[in-house]
Amino acid sequence: MRLQGKVAIVTGGGSGIGRGICIRFAEEGADIVVADIDEEGAEQTAALVGELGRQAVTVIADVSKRDEVKRLLSDALARFGTFDILCNNAGILRWGSIIDASEEDWDRVMDVNLKGSYLGSWHAGPEMERSGGGSIINLASIIGLVGYPAGIGGGFNPYAPSKGGVVQLTRNLAVDLASKGVRVNCICPGYVTTNLTRGLTQDPETLARLEGLHPMGRLGRPEEIAQAALFLASDESSYVTGAPLVVDGGYTAQ
Repeated sequence: MRLQGKVAIVTGGGSGIGRGICIRFAEEGADIVVADIDEEGAEQTAALVGELGRQAVTVIADVSKRDEVKRLLSDALARFGTFDILCNNAGILRWGSIIDASEEDWDRVMDVNLKGSYLGSWHAGPEMERSGGGSIINLASIIGLVGYPAGIGGGFNPYAPSKGGVVQLTRNLAVDLASKGVRVNCICPGYVTTNLTRGLTQDPETLARLEGLHPMGRLGRPEEIAQAALFLASDESSYVTGAPLVVDGGYTAQ
């Protein structure tokens, strides 16, 4: 049990990669705070964690709002007395072009993907320092490292710059918090089969093209990203901080 006795907060834990992380952490002994704006999804994840014999609580929160993030962490402390792991996983996607992109879409994606990771870390870092250390894991993307492939996303899509910001936020937080016993890393997944990518994977031609962009010939699965998160959450990565861990089936190796 690599996370025995640990408490993990996972934002966006109600579905997709977030749910996979909650389940994998619970399998390794962690109790889980499932945070999401989707109450039904969060409750479903909590039930799955309970079936594994671990405790789980749900907190309905919008990670882009400071007061709701503060309440999330306060609720975690009230329930468990501490937390050791924060996984800033909540994220959204908006497709757009120069014609139909809106300032509102830009602001919302930046608020959830980048500001959400900032706010969670801002409030969790000092508490982790007081409790002796911890691990912050941000969910970035390969699209924070390279551009979109031609014809898929790109242009004025705010997702890519939001995730590039998460990568740089991770590096800077890691340097600042290293002496305080808090490690900060991020995961950069390739394309993964989740609700977020459903708009792409439902079209057979687009799906085949995406699969062809990954040398392994397929998209990732949430549980494969969860394995990477487990490594970063555990003591096995005790000398790892500030790292963008790429999990992409070879996409960025080309």
